[in-house]
Amino acid sequence: MTIRHLLSATALAALPAGFAFAEDLPPCEGCADSLTVVSWGGAYQASQQKAYSEPYAEMTGTDFTWDESSNEGVAKLRAMNEAGNITWDLVDVEGPDSQRLCDEGLAMEVDLDEMLAPAPDGTPASEDFGDSVVTDCFVPQIVFSTTFGYRTDVAAWNGKEPEGLCALFDTETFPGKRSLEKRPKKNLEWALLCDGVEKDDLYDVLDTPEGVDRALAKLDTIKDDVIWWSAGAETPQRLADGEVVLGSTYNGRLFSLIVEQKQPVKMLWDWQVFDYDGWAIPAGLPEDRLNRVKHFLYFATDTQRLADQARYISYGPSRASSQPLVSTHAELGIEMAPFMPTNPANQKNYLVNNIEWWADNQDDVEAKFQAWLAK
Repeated sequence: MTIRHLLSATALAALPAGFAFAEDLPPCEGCADSLTVVSWGGAYQASQQKAYSEPYAEMTGTDFTWDESSNEGVAKLRAMNEAGNITWDLVDVEGPDSQRLCDEGLAMEVDLDEMLAPAPDGTPASEDFGDSVVTDCFVPQIVFSTTFGYRTDVAAWNGKEPEGLCALFDTETFPGKRSLEKRPKKNLEWALLCDGVEKDDLYDVLDTPEGVDRALAKLDTIKDDVIWWSAGAETPQRLADGEVVLGSTYNGRLFSLIVEQKQPVKMLWDWQVFDYDGWAIPAGLPEDRLNRVKHFLYFATDTQRLADQARYISYGPSRASSQPLVSTHAELGIEMAPFMPTNPANQKNYLVNNIEWWADNQDDVEAKFQAWLAK
């Protein structure tokens, strides 16, 4: 169902002059015939294809090539820029990576109100997206979290189940392999929380010379029990295979594992880390490719499209106007609210990723983390 069909005649008449629905897109003049889009693979990328690219391709005939390299997006765009050959048209990024790309001139600045559709009531895009507009080069898409899943059938746990994040470090009560991302972000915060640091003091501690070392020392206590992941699909697969008993990944991947695959796994929402995810447009695209990117983004970020994505995966849409349109899973018919990171029941303890701190410190901390891994 489209936005147009959801609105009453009175509401339609009240829309501002010139308001356009995404389904009323005009032809894309001077546009390339194809798009190369970079994302994260797995259930998340599938939700983007179902909600955005498939209907857009049906409307416009555009050919899509999908690349699953978002985890390496900053490094690869740096290399492309140095080589003078930008082969990507649009990159799905987290907030801190958007800031780094913006700071380095690798992503173009965007005017959301000029480029994107307003809300159905005429609210400008920038206001409708609100706090999710985290950088000048960021086109918001979803709110997600990184959290933990654990198997419910581990015999060695004697019927106990983890009740909080710090079960990660309790290998005596909860023996077995863990799965953690092969990056410092989030792992350092979790380690410090379980080493007694208060939430409000995390980044003050990390700013000290000893802060990162303290977090790594805590991670040292489970290092031999960790299998590291680089792609979001790895932890769900390891949990499904019984290779690990507890692991971090994106909440939408765990939703797919638990609800769609019906694996004996539960979510552990304690100290989930919120992130904003969206699009970055590489700087220096030829005009025809940039025109196609803008045309696609107008469609893919409108109120209905963002609500549509949330019907395939449990990530909250960034637009305020999209949230009331999210109800049940498009295929399974179940209510999506209990699986959303923004559900109040799942927010008893949570963190918001500190975009500025990570943008300023990512490269140095990453080098230190990788050196620690190699020991």
